[in-house]
Amino acid sequence: MTDPKTLLSANPWWNAAPATQAWLQGVEQMQAFWSASLPAPPAADRRFAAEAWQRDPRFAQLSQGYLQFSALMRNALQAAPLDTRSKSQWDFALRQVLDAMSPANCLATNPEALQAALDSGGASLVEGARLLMADIAKGRVSMSDDQAFEVGENVATSPGSVVYENELMQLVQYAPSTARVHKRPLVIVPPCINKFYILDLQPDNSLVAYAVAQGHTVFLVSWRNVGAAQGHLGWDDYVEQGVLQAIAVAREISGADQVNTLGFCIGGTLLGSALAVAAARGEQPAASVTLLTAMLDFSNTGELGLMVDEAMVAQREASIGRGGLMKGRELATVFAALRANDLIWPYVVNGYLKGKAPPAFDLLYWNGDDTNLPGPMYCWYLRNTYLENKLREPGGTVQCGVPVDLSSITAPAFVYASREDHIVPWQTAYAGTGLLGGEVRFVLGASGHIAGVINPPEKKKRNHWVGDLADDAGAWLDRAESVDGSWWPAWSDWLATHAGAKVAARRAPGNTAYPAIEPAPGRYVKTKAA
Repeated sequence: MTDPKTLLSANPWWNAAPATQAWLQGVEQMQAFWSASLPAPPAADRRFAAEAWQRDPRFAQLSQGYLQFSALMRNALQAAPLDTRSKSQWDFALRQVLDAMSPANCLATNPEALQAALDSGGASLVEGARLLMADIAKGRVSMSDDQAFEVGENVATSPGSVVYENELMQLVQYAPSTARVHKRPLVIVPPCINKFYILDLQPDNSLVAYAVAQGHTVFLVSWRNVGAAQGHLGWDDYVEQGVLQAIAVAREISGADQVNTLGFCIGGTLLGSALAVAAARGEQPAASVTLLTAMLDFSNTGELGLMVDEAMVAQREASIGRGGLMKGRELATVFAALRANDLIWPYVVNGYLKGKAPPAFDLLYWNGDDTNLPGPMYCWYLRNTYLENKLREPGGTVQCGVPVDLSSITAPAFVYASREDHIVPWQTAYAGTGLLGGEVRFVLGASGHIAGVINPPEKKKRNHWVGDLADDAGAWLDRAESVDGSWWPAWSDWLATHAGAKVAARRAPGNTAYPAIEPAPGRYVKTKAA
């Protein structure tokens, strides 16, 4: 079979037959294709890095064969005559299948799990079964020890008070940690997908605590983890009753003419929409705008965008567009699938096959704290951003009764993106710089969507790039300068120039019109998704 010409030369009649010649030509072409397509021996893969995979030649062959097969399938897909979007969609689906097929994910083909079972006398399998049943009851794969953290006790612990609440959000005012503060406060709009305490995990990695320590009075929107009673709320409600209301309350409490604003991820999209609505009404309530890994232009939405098409959006609109909930568990599953070999399979293998409970990790605890979204709000967001990219067009959307134009936002802006972000591609975040009407500064950080943002200076980790704006993202990066360490100090220095003079810090939260309701972090953030 490896040398068909020699095999057939024993029978001259057969060898001379036209059909045989055609078959031989096809075999030669297939051999040439196989030789060109077969990848080189794959590089080390952390799934098979343990000595057990190399010590036994059977498992070594199994892992190497799987890696070569995976590479061959990906190469074949790249050679397929498909348009770019279709090829990307199939590539995502293929990756899910190949990741699931890994021999590391099966007890019978994982030498580490088999050895653990032998060493423990089967106890690891019993514990793995217990962990599996516990996760089935939860409806998700556990990535952290859920009992190790409690919101308000050892995460989200920055002192402060809730000074306003409505059906959709609570507004938290944090207590000052300096004798004097800037006159203009900072209003933070976190994502409503997941909870705000990603910005206040622990005292040593809290962006909230850092901003307070720099002399800013910080107000933060704590979105409600909505239930059936809020299932009718739409995008306009998040803009009007969420962002604009928070800005209005912060201005009244502080007595400032304007506030500094910060939006993270979809919180940045909401903030941009809200400030454009205010501008259409003849108002400019923001002295500055900070956008962290946020999209205003949805031209390239990465792998998330591959899942959004007209049929998908129409189906969502029919099912929950007029009322209902987009369940947080479903959203979390989609995000985990983008990085299945980081956020799904390691926990399956270590937990169910090896009987090792996940360790306590604040970031992954936060990641598993799901949040629901109202159906009408979610459907408006999908159609007008991911599907039709209307937000970038002046007057392309009507929000809160007025046409929205992002260029009407004249406040200076600090736009941050993360270079390895798989949710908000950094080039897409950069594209948003051309939509705003004020002076814009762009900073690119190392790492991903969360780790790039939550990078306190004291850790002395990673780097970031700075530079003047260019015609496109590639040109900007070519000329950008790499700077060691966190981007937080650069942002803090920039923010201080827009924060106004220093005044004596007021120790009492709120004011007569907005008295303190309860201590931070408040009730809303503690509500679990039902």
